[in-house]
Amino acid sequence: MIPTRPAVLAGGLVTMGVLHGVAPAPFDTIVPPWLPGSARFWTYASGVAELAVGAAVAVPKTRRLGALAAAGLFVAVFPANVQMAWDWRRRAWPWRAVAFGRLPLQAPMIAQALQVHREAG
Repeated sequence: MIPTRPAVLAGGLVTMGVLHGVAPAPFDTIVPPWLPGSARFWTYASGVAELAVGAAVAVPKTRRLGALAAAGLFVAVFPANVQMAWDWRRRAWPWRAVAFGRLPLQAPMIAQALQVHREAG
């Protein structure tokens, strides 16, 4: 059985990775336009990364490296959250709250990944 903190981290990553594959359209809309290539490429690439990192976190032997990769992944996808906040800045307030509320959530996600990294040491 996976301890709780790593299980939550791995489960969240795998869930989001699957969603990127089965319902890519919403993710396509938040890919920053300055990235080269198609938005769909980046949606699928980030989904594959989430699946791989989630699997690495789930396995005790690779958990330490996987958790460090998770922290890096959370940093790497932050521009998409910024893009979403920018694009949704004129929507009705509940949608703006969702978009802007996602921004500060990256910090605790990174902190949790780093905690899993330390605990796997």
